[in-house]
Amino acid sequence: MIVSEILHEEAATGAPMLGDHLAMDLLNTQARDDGKAIEFWNSDDDVLQWLARYGITPATEGKAFASGELLAQAKALRTLAQQLISAFKAGKPCEISELNQYLQAFETAPSLTTEVDGKLKLSRISRRNSIGALLGPVAQAIAELLVEGKADLVKRCEHPDCILWFYDRTKAHKRRWCSMALCGNRYKAAQFRKRSSSSDAAPE
Repeated sequence: MIVSEILHEEAATGAPMLGDHLAMDLLNTQARDDGKAIEFWNSDDDVLQWLARYGITPATEGKAFASGELLAQAKALRTLAQQLISAFKAGKPCEISELNQYLQAFETAPSLTTEVDGKLKLSRISRRNSIGALLGPVAQAIAELLVEGKADLVKRCEHPDCILWFYDRTKAHKRRWCSMALCGNRYKAAQFRKRSSSSDAAPE
């Protein structure tokens, strides 16, 4: 049960954070376990908890949206990301108008802060406590992947029972698994059993 193992080892509080890119982890909020679909987002709170793991939190306490609205829009963004990233990986044109709607709803303002080492840092912070403010950084991550990323480094785990995505940041760009400790070892173990079985069945 690969997803169960990932949750235990890598992400006990929710969807696995194995994608090495926010856009990849967005896709990984859906997974598969023993051929069955796994949905990590089943409520607004599930989405809020997932966002909080990436430092994305509401500007103020209290929801500024109707119950279920964040969940619906987050899932819609995920579906859009799947379409855009799949097209990007395949070298096909991307229809960006819908993504722009998410980006344009992300109202931010420049903010100057002082780092621990005394250096100044210019960043942008949300100006609203809204769904646009919460999903804006995720939409921005998708856009940055499409603009700055390399299509051949956008990959899916090669284990046949796993559908998780990742951005291959390894030096040789030969990463094959969402996690070497899980899917990689499972594959090697299966290959070893296959070879052992073939050897046992061979005539003397």
